[in-house]
Amino acid sequence: MKTFGTIIPLFAAVGASKALAGAVAPRDSSFQPVTIKGNAFFAGKDRFYIRGVDYQPGGSSDLDDPIANVENCKRDIAEFKKLKINTVRVYSVDNSANHDDCMDALKAAGIYLALDVNTPFYSLRQDKPAQSYNHVYLQNVFATIDAFHKYDNTLLFFSGNEVINNVATSITAKWVKAVGRDMKQYIGTRGYRAIPVGYSAADIDDNRLETAEYMNCGTDDQRVDFFAFNDYSWCNPSSFTTSTWSEKVEAFSNYSIPIFLSEYGCTKTERTWDEIPVLYSDKMTPVYSGGLVYEYTKEGDATQSKFGLVEIKSGDVSERPDFSTLGKALSDASPPSGDGGYKSSGSASDCPPKSDTFLEDTDALPAMPEQAQQYLKNGAGQGVGLKGTGSQDVGAESSGTATAGSGTVTGTASGAASSSTKKGDSGSLRAPDMSVAPLVCGMVVVLCSLLGATLV
Repeated sequence: MKTFGTIIPLFAAVGASKALAGAVAPRDSSFQPVTIKGNAFFAGKDRFYIRGVDYQPGGSSDLDDPIANVENCKRDIAEFKKLKINTVRVYSVDNSANHDDCMDALKAAGIYLALDVNTPFYSLRQDKPAQSYNHVYLQNVFATIDAFHKYDNTLLFFSGNEVINNVATSITAKWVKAVGRDMKQYIGTRGYRAIPVGYSAADIDDNRLETAEYMNCGTDDQRVDFFAFNDYSWCNPSSFTTSTWSEKVEAFSNYSIPIFLSEYGCTKTERTWDEIPVLYSDKMTPVYSGGLVYEYTKEGDATQSKFGLVEIKSGDVSERPDFSTLGKALSDASPPSGDGGYKSSGSASDCPPKSDTFLEDTDALPAMPEQAQQYLKNGAGQGVGLKGTGSQDVGAESSGTATAGSGTVTGTASGAASSSTKKGDSGSLRAPDMSVAPLVCGMVVVLCSLLGATLV
């Protein structure tokens, strides 16, 4: 729901920190990077459910990187511990900054990071997707990956957030998907640990299912590793059926990759969090892997401000009424024992046909811009942070249509993964039996999708 109200489209702010080559403490061997098996996340042998909040103090009106400010980060981690969460989502970061201290503090608290890879001016434009899908844009996306691949608690990357937010904007689907393909290829070619990449869809009924099918169809290099969507349909008092959650579980019952809620928490009525025990029950765990509450801080106008769990003034945090209620609901919610009924295998979705509600008319994707291909071999270099001049109207565009499978990783670039990797950061986040993306040259290619859109 975060929105950057600058240009015509909404942009999913997500950056990443600058990859620094300095020495970092070895990772804690007891901390498990998360992998994917079938349609679920796993930490080691245990099913992993996302129990988190969306975290962007300042919002779009005062855009700042919340995990580059160590003092504020540690202040907020104390609140996260009260909520007993295991994940925070950050919509926009400064990929020219150092994030080691905050990422280490989050890790010490048992908290993973779900990170969007766009910023307001380095993102796909809904009205100009072909023009904004260019090498300048991809360089900044890849620089974000360079910065965050080294952290064990980087859980996943969002390639975009609510880029498709109505019927008309469904024409952007091929470019959104191409960015994810490029991210996966970059990660694999650079020899990085595989980190799941996926897309965060808008809370709209018109084409949610078609978007999910489109993102999961085609060859393995084209498909996302997970699909998330924002869902505010459970407004208390409600139920599994009244909220239409039961219908969505049924609709996605054969979906072959993880699904979770990237935003939830209706504010039309009092937030008593009655949906949480259902979300983590066996009614949903065979299909869903948890969700992220929107949002941590009170921001924006009277409507927007209702979502905040805390209010920050002059650096001090005060908890709002639904903070403690949320903490209790999360603490009391116990997922089913064992694997939660997940599906260990599955196949790609069928690509949806063009329709009145989904305007994409081809499953062929644009080829990576030729000038961006140099980054696969040489690395992306310096990220521009939050102060760059933008990529949407500059840069070399795609010059043709890609052959299916062209994003498959066939080797590792010489000298790759040598300058920004923490000690012990080897291995794949994807388990050998994962059905989402193939293991290529001993590592699974993950990370898919990028673009900018809503961050309401």
